[in-house]
Order: sequence, then structure tokens, then C-alpha cells
Amino acid sequence: MSILPIRLYPDPVLRVRCREVEEFDPALDRWVADMVETMYAAPGIGLAAPQVGLDRRLAVVDLSVGESLEALLVLINPCIVEHEGAEVDVEGCLSLPGITEKVERPTRIVVEAVHKTGEPFSVEAEDWLARAICHELDHLDGVLFTDRLSGLKKDKAKRALRRLVEEQQGVLV
Repeated sequence: MSILPIRLYPDPVLRVRCREVEEFDPALDRWVADMVETMYAAPGIGLAAPQVGLDRRLAVVDLSVGESLEALLVLINPCIVEHEGAEVDVEGCLSLPGITEKVERPTRIVVEAVHKTGEPFSVEAEDWLARAICHELDHLDGVLFTDRLSGLKKDKAKRALRRLVEEQQGVLV
């Protein structure tokens, strides 16, 4: 297993609509293991494949941050099939360091996905787990949480993103 570099805004891979996972093989197992290790090392509660440069519909979520093996969700080719309610709470993102804002998300969702073996399953999630899954699934469509903001919050986020770009360019130069 390896800790992978997390891609930071404005990396173009963060704006890509990811392709379906079609091969359930040892390479996929390695990607999943590396993503889980990277998420825990960050530390974070979720990580989507584009955040580590992989253009595939794959995300990992664990609200326990590695404290409970049962809490780890590996979502391959996930799709939200039900959602209800709405709640506003603060979100951040490993790819947008230092930026947080209140975002509206469903309070309950049902997600259909497949296991590493290709076997389908569904999971019902509420509250923080629903929020985390929605956040990671947005990444698979090239959507950042800042895209869900409006008005003054969106303006504030745009300024913060510009500063992040300037910092990244300063590092790259």
C-alpha cells in the first residue's frame, strides 16, 4: 500500500466526470487499498478517485477515520437512488485545504454501488454519513462543494479558491 499525493485545486482532474469501473482485478484492489491509506493519513473521512488522479467512479468513506473496520465504505460505480430531507452544515475538502463553508445536503440517501468483486449492494445513510457520501460522489462528477454555494458564500469561496491557485502557482514556480 502507498500513500498517494492528493490533487489540489485547480488540478483539472478535479473537474472530470469519471468513467465507470469496468475491470475488477488486482489493480482495482491496489487502488482501493492506496486510497484508504491515503484517506487515513490525510486524515480525512472520505476520498474520491479523482483526488488522487484516477479518472474512475470510485470513492472511500469512513467516519471513524480508521477506528472501526466496519465503518469503511468502498463505493464503486455509486449512484444515489433516493434522497430526502435537507440540512446545512460545514464542509471542507482535502483538495481545497483551508476552505470551509456551509453546504446544503440531503439528510438521508440510498446509494447503489458494487463491491470490489463486482457484486452489487446498496447502503442507506443518514446525517453525516449521507453528507460525506454526497460530497465524495460529487467529486466523481467533477463537482466541488464550493459549486453548491450561492450569493455571498460563493463570492467568498471564489476569493479563497483564487488564493489557493496563487499559492499553488507559487509552489510550482
